[in-house]
Amino acid sequence: MTMHTTRRAFLAGTGLVIGFAIAPRGFAAEGVPAGGGDALEAMNAFVKIGTDDTVTILSKHIEFGQGPFTGLATLIAEELDADWSQMRAVHSPADDKVYANLAFGLQGTGGSSSIANSWEQYRQAGATARAMLVAAAAEEWGVPAAEISVSKGRISHAGSGKESGFGALADKAAQQTPPAEAKLKDPKDFVLIGKDLPKLDTPEKTNGKAVYTLDVTADNMLVAVVAHPDHFGATVKSFDDAEARKVQGVVDVKQVPQGVAVYADNTYAALKGRAALNVEWDLSGAEKRSSSELAADFSSQIGGSDALEASKRGDVDQAFSEDGTVSLEAEMVFPFLAHAPMEPLDAVFIKRDDGSLDVYSGAQFPAMDQATAAEITGVDPAKVRLNTQLAGGSFGRRAQFGSPYMQEAAAVFAATDGSRPVKHMWTREDDIRGGFYRPMYVHRMKASIDPDGRITAWDQTIVGQSIMGKADLDETSVEGAANLPYAIPNLRVMSHNVALPIPPLWWRSVGHTHTGFAVETFVDELLQKVGKDPVEGRLALLGDEPRHMGTLRKVAEMADWGSAVPEGRERGVAVVKSFNTYVAQIVEVSRGESGMPKVHKVWCAVDCGVAINPNVIRAQMEGGIGYGLGAVLFDEVTLGKGGGIEQSNFHDYRSLRINEMPHVEVAVIASSEKPTGVGEPGTPPIGPAVANAWRRLTGSPVRRLPIVPAGMA
Repeated sequence: MTMHTTRRAFLAGTGLVIGFAIAPRGFAAEGVPAGGGDALEAMNAFVKIGTDDTVTILSKHIEFGQGPFTGLATLIAEELDADWSQMRAVHSPADDKVYANLAFGLQGTGGSSSIANSWEQYRQAGATARAMLVAAAAEEWGVPAAEISVSKGRISHAGSGKESGFGALADKAAQQTPPAEAKLKDPKDFVLIGKDLPKLDTPEKTNGKAVYTLDVTADNMLVAVVAHPDHFGATVKSFDDAEARKVQGVVDVKQVPQGVAVYADNTYAALKGRAALNVEWDLSGAEKRSSSELAADFSSQIGGSDALEASKRGDVDQAFSEDGTVSLEAEMVFPFLAHAPMEPLDAVFIKRDDGSLDVYSGAQFPAMDQATAAEITGVDPAKVRLNTQLAGGSFGRRAQFGSPYMQEAAAVFAATDGSRPVKHMWTREDDIRGGFYRPMYVHRMKASIDPDGRITAWDQTIVGQSIMGKADLDETSVEGAANLPYAIPNLRVMSHNVALPIPPLWWRSVGHTHTGFAVETFVDELLQKVGKDPVEGRLALLGDEPRHMGTLRKVAEMADWGSAVPEGRERGVAVVKSFNTYVAQIVEVSRGESGMPKVHKVWCAVDCGVAINPNVIRAQMEGGIGYGLGAVLFDEVTLGKGGGIEQSNFHDYRSLRINEMPHVEVAVIASSEKPTGVGEPGTPPIGPAVANAWRRLTGSPVRRLPIVPAGMA
């Protein structure tokens, strides 16, 4: 692999640091607002080997539960031949050039790309460190480097009987010239990759030592919250803060571009002060339509002159006129979805005596957030340090173009004189009512199928907001539909972009959240129309897609597809490729006490290339299934009459409860392909699999999500 940056080793009196750029400098450690302490001394590094034998990797990807600390450490430990007990992980500094996501061109986590884009990069870092340790040992012991072996964190020379840990040779290793390109292991020699290694972040997350932004405090710190409008697109017309200022602990109230900020000595006072505000909102530019009105407007746009072609082959109109085929039409409505992570957004700003600024936040795009903080506060970008913290989930919520959350947090801090640190917080109500939703979409579909189960024509139109803000075709709106895996000779997929003041954002699995559902339920219904088995019928349509077929066959084997199903239950299946990972799922569903679906079992087969850590892969599949199941059963953000937001917290935007989580069995398919992501691909198949089982159980297809009507959840 060719590195695009300079490979260097740094010696700072603390061991060996392998980096891929010049000009190392200090940075603040996680959760150390005072700046310093036990901070790592070398920036621009990927791996640091300490004199105490510890190996610390700097993760360019944020750890919010999806496993990059563990996955990236595994890549380095494998090539370094370290023992897993030596491994540690921290977040890297913010630096778009050094720590760029190779899939994006800037530092960021998303698109299930953390392992995929780091596969060779981090292995090279580990292999380089190993080579330099071996060179140091050879020089120290006066023996040929070729005779030295490394295993489980120990360096040894059989002929002389000499042996050492990494730490004793770390300083000397830092003086060696790094190899131009270290040789990587043959996969057959892997010792750690492919093993169920325990996650590095689990112990501190279970014993309370893990540091999140909420845990970061500073002396004399203010807590700030912002009053936002109930309508998207509304702005502050005027406000009266007299009652808010009477609340004990409230220090100040200021208008900011996003609303009205209340500053207080503690969180309780800030929230109480905000509740006492009297704000008059200007609704002249606000969205005033309800969700039902929006859905009707979306539907009315289908067939309009502004349609954008996403995919076209054959003659769809002619194919629909052929004799002997069965046609099916449907319109499906997908609601706005909030992300609802366990930890809402927050950030801490601390101005230092030297004029520099420390920002602590669970940043998914840290360098972008850093630049935004610098611009809005007016601090020299070179003096702004973005200290990435552990985060309690995201599901896409923290990955925002232009960093709008950081814009608000920085504006709140900039409105003060900077003499006191400020923690800016969103409550869960702020977050669920704050937009940046998975957009609402309407799909209109028509297809025909012949008696042999061949789909002869497919016509699909998708209407919704462009997450990317594009006037032309937005691939995220049509992914999973424009590139159907099924052999369909006549196909047309069109898209309409809708402009709304409601800010959209990707949500776990992005376009596949709705296209996977629409495609897999429609295919299933077509196959049922001509009496074809859902699994065998799909396999017949997937002749040129061996990895789709492999996951589908595996999950059918796991579930003993075709065997008797308990009375009162039905099974459904779906297979979706997203982010280059193939996932097939089968579910077993009954009618619960409320009359709504009860999911008992989920079988899941996943092909994600080389499995770095099967334990993490299984966990991500399980988490994606639970997250997606909660959404398809219960979740929607609705605008009521006049456009006001109706949901606010888990009581009316509810997650799947632990007693509702089905038994999940996951099989990871062995593969020699390069690794792909697992954070998102477990989510898309669960919805259509449940809907397919529900249709077979009840005879009624699911045309609108969520399945469970409001008030019955």
